[in-house]
Amino acid sequence: MCGIIGIVTGKPVAGGLIASLKLLEYRGYDSAGIATMQNGTVWRERAAGKLANLEHKIKDHGVKDGGIGIGHTRWATHGAPTEANAHPHIIDNVIIVHNGIIENYAELRDELLANGADIKSDTDTEIIGHLISNQLKVESNIETAIQTAIGRLTGAFALAIMIKGQDDLLIGARKGCPLVVGIGDVEGHYIGSDALALSPFSRQIVYLDEGDFVFATKDSFKIFDQNGQSVERDVNIVELQAATMDKGKHKHFMAKEFFEQPDVVQHTLAHYIDLKSNTIKLDDKLDINKFERIVMVSCGTAFYAAMVAKYWLENTVKISVEIDVASEYRYRNPPLNSKCLFIVVSQSGETADTLAALRLAKQQGAVTVAIVNVPTSTMAREADIILPTFAGTEVCVASTKAFMCQISVLATLSIGLATSLGRIDPAKATAMTKELTQLPRLINDCFSIEADIIKLAHDISKVEHVLFLGRHTSFPIAMEGALKLKEITYIHAEGYAAGELKHGPIALIDEKMPLIIIAPDNEVYEKTRSNIEEIAARGGDITVFTSKSRAAEIRKLGLKAIALPDCSSFLSPFVYTIPVQLLAYHTAVHMGTDVDQPRNLAKSVTVE
Repeated sequence: MCGIIGIVTGKPVAGGLIASLKLLEYRGYDSAGIATMQNGTVWRERAAGKLANLEHKIKDHGVKDGGIGIGHTRWATHGAPTEANAHPHIIDNVIIVHNGIIENYAELRDELLANGADIKSDTDTEIIGHLISNQLKVESNIETAIQTAIGRLTGAFALAIMIKGQDDLLIGARKGCPLVVGIGDVEGHYIGSDALALSPFSRQIVYLDEGDFVFATKDSFKIFDQNGQSVERDVNIVELQAATMDKGKHKHFMAKEFFEQPDVVQHTLAHYIDLKSNTIKLDDKLDINKFERIVMVSCGTAFYAAMVAKYWLENTVKISVEIDVASEYRYRNPPLNSKCLFIVVSQSGETADTLAALRLAKQQGAVTVAIVNVPTSTMAREADIILPTFAGTEVCVASTKAFMCQISVLATLSIGLATSLGRIDPAKATAMTKELTQLPRLINDCFSIEADIIKLAHDISKVEHVLFLGRHTSFPIAMEGALKLKEITYIHAEGYAAGELKHGPIALIDEKMPLIIIAPDNEVYEKTRSNIEEIAARGGDITVFTSKSRAAEIRKLGLKAIALPDCSSFLSPFVYTIPVQLLAYHTAVHMGTDVDQPRNLAKSVTVE
């Protein structure tokens, strides 16, 4: 999760930029830089590695400060973590920093090169700068030019921009990645990745909505929505202590955390994908040729992540995958040896049962892998190989963004291992890897269904039981949806494989039993539709989560359908996780339960 800071005060800003970037170090990064401007003259300093390297360069070279500036901590996506690829980038009269992934980067880059552009880095950020620069040459109105250029981008992003000669204009824009505006406690205006970045300067924070642009001077700021209409957003008072655990504009940490998912998924994927070549980067110690089988052990939501991965791994790697809940695993005295790849999945890396299973596997000679969100955790230290997720701190007890990052890692692992074994066509591997880069945008697009989910949640809040059904990778998502609803609403819910309907659950169906059916347009859609019609014939209260392309035919059956973005079967677990998370959340809010700290539950289960 790259970090952004922008300051316009009319007074020297370099020191403030560095101070803010230090607060953003927790987000993870591999290069940093700042740029300031005074009287149309731009000064910039960048460095690979940690912020201390940048500070040393500034000390050695001296500061040419200005009254406006932008800074950035970068986690490499397009292009290696080098000084040349570090932000800010300067393209003609445009100075820019950027968080996110531009999906149509390659097409835009080819177009710019064909028109004679001089592209100096490997980043998608520089492409944005060229688009803006070109538009400014044909459009005298800066606000219109910025909106037109950025309108060509596909993907998720947050931007801070300066224009040479505009010493009192700081520009920001966001789509899918967070960006906030600060009103200076003393003077000026600020743009940052989060409230914490702005905490040294401002307690008055404005959270930009999806698609917003902001044009700020030292004395004022204007916000435009994605349609170019001038809008006002609420001003929130955030104290320093609150900024370190800031809910943003959300009522609960759970809401904040699932709206962070485009950002944290992008951050996680960037660690495993070379976006220039669309290939997977895995630890050299993960030599899949050594192994005859894969065992995955975890608990709760992490177990459902492993269930999703079983489908992917067996389909691509063509190796038998065994999954089990950690609390049961070691009591079976399972046979393990050095030809077994043993994978544990955990948010905290401290879950007692999962840790015990990991230690058992090590004792029996298996090669162990930990997929964890805390790189200093016990599992991370004890496993042979660590595959980190980059979800950031997850405060809400019910896991949301950590789950999404876990399946992000497991998706890249599936492609990477299959490629290593030659079990997947290289063109197919490239195509699947490229698909993963669409996820920040697709996840963000899913939030457009929130109004429909709120309406459904009001109905669900009145019942005592709910069934979730799905096939293939939608089966574990159905189980995850049921778990989320149980955790935070205390409504009894169960997730089933839709094909198991006639083996018991169909007996429960009547007009009082709500059924949530997860039915992406994939290889088992027609089978799932048959199940839907069986339930409808028995008077079941059905809501189908399906694709935009299939929603109309479901509605023709007289059933409720909530349409999600069209996506491949491979990406459907990510896309269809969003509605089940939103449903649990809004049902709990409507019922008035404690969303972030549900009764009887703990964030990390460190005892059996």
